[in-house]
Order: sequence, then C-alpha cells, then structure tokens
Amino acid sequence: MFSQLKARFGSGLAVGIVGMIAIWLVGMVILPQLLMVDYSFRPNLLPADIGGPKDTYSLTNYETLFSNQIHLKIFFKTIWSSVLVTTITLLVSYPIAFYLAKVATPQKAALCLLLLIIPFWINEILRTFSWYIILAYKGPLNALLLGLGIIDRPVRFLSGDGGVLIGMVYAYILFMIFPIYNAIESLDTNQIKAARNLGAGWIRTHWRVIIPHAKPGIATGCVMTFMLAAGSYAVPALLGSPGSRWFTQIIYNWFFEGGDWNQGAAYAFILLLMCIGFIALVMRVFKVGLGDIAK
Repeated sequence: MFSQLKARFGSGLAVGIVGMIAIWLVGMVILPQLLMVDYSFRPNLLPADIGGPKDTYSLTNYETLFSNQIHLKIFFKTIWSSVLVTTITLLVSYPIAFYLAKVATPQKAALCLLLLIIPFWINEILRTFSWYIILAYKGPLNALLLGLGIIDRPVRFLSGDGGVLIGMVYAYILFMIFPIYNAIESLDTNQIKAARNLGAGWIRTHWRVIIPHAKPGIATGCVMTFMLAAGSYAVPALLGSPGSRWFTQIIYNWFFEGGDWNQGAAYAFILLLMCIGFIALVMRVFKVGLGDIAK
C-alpha cells in the first residue's frame, strides 16, 4: 500500500514538474520570441494605424541593417569579438578545469572552486565597474606597471575593445570552467595513466584522451560563453569606448531611445539567428548532439 502511494506521488510530482517547465518554456521563451518575430515584420506605426491598411508584413526592418553600413559593421564586429571572447575563455578555463578535476586534492579543489565562485556573489554591474577602475588611465594596473618600470607612461586600456574582452572573459569564465570540469572529472584517471605509461607526452595525452572525452563539456562552455558575450549589454556599456559599440547597444537604442520596437525586434531576431547558427557550428565541429550537451 505504501509503495503504491509512493509511486503515485512520485509520478504525480514528475508530471507537475514537467507541466511547470512546459508553462515556463511556453510563457517565458516561446511566446515572447514569436511576438518578437511578429513585431520584426511589421512597421512602426502610431496606435491609431495599427491593424489598418498600413499595418502589413514586409522585410523593411531587416533591410535596414544591410543598408546601414555602420550597424552592419558593428554586427559583424560583435560576432567576431564574441568568438574571440569564447576562444580566450576556453584557453584560460581548460587548464583550470583540468587542474581541479585531476590534479588538485579534494580539499584544494573545493578551496579553488570557492575562490572562483565568491566574486560572483557580487552583482555583475559592480564586478564590471571594478574592472573599469582597475583598467582606468590612472588606475591600479597602470600604477603597478609604472612602479615596476614596465611602461614609461600610462596605457589607455579602455580606448578600444581590450577592456570589453577582458571584462567578458572574467564575467563568463565560470560558464566555461564548470562544464569542462564536469566532463573531465568523469574521465577514468587510469586512462590518463595508461597513456602516460605508453610513452605519450602531456600534449598528446590531452589531445588524444582528455579532450575527446571532454568534447561535450567544451561544446557546452563555448555555446554558453558565446551566447552571453553576444547578448551582453552591461560589459560593453561600461568598459567600451565610444568607438567600440556592441550590437546589443544598438538594439537597446532602437527599443528604448528610438522607440522603434519593430526595428529593434528585427535586429534582435537577426542576432538570435546568428547565435543559433553558432550553436549548430559548434555541434558540428565537436561532433556532439543536443543530448551530449544536455548531459
């Protein structure tokens, strides 16, 4: 009797959880995206003209991006910079993830993970602004470099995209470390020892044993980091110079300064399509499926 009640309760709980997830997906993800797509194909009209003869579907909002060379240049720069952020973050995160998973003792790994997580208890805006202070013309980094005699005069780190790249790598590094760490941790250490005993160097061991096993984690980290970087607004707004605008800033301007939600929706949908294309490319390069990434 008790086992039957337990089974019914468990199945009912599972159905309830699935139902709540479905409601969340439909109400918070699918419907807003469909509404954005609908907005993107319609003109920006006065309230009195909505639903009238002028309210027709067209590609005008999309054509605006390809006819505006400045916006188009910023769009491709955002995509390229996001790829660069993802690459740098991967190069920084992989050694850390391997150390935590296979080299460090459980106590050292726990301490390192705690030290990585603690800064993220602070709001992203404050963490980004701290980098603004560090990289400022008269900030601590320039003072340190001047004191060590490495430079003769202060460097304007915030004059280009350098500050944005540094801030994004720092802001999204955990989204790369944790998936790779989880993937490497599941690898049997005996496989690494066997490769080393057979004469493989560390580079060959990583290339032939560890990286193939960690591909799902690497793919997940790359997808998450790229999506966050391409859709970031706070980091480029705080650390970017006037000449290093991000595409999300243009979308923000269309929505909240220009008041043209239709044009902003078209720009946002183009960015979404590019992100989906990047996900497909990563899955193809690493030869993983959605099931592998979900793990």
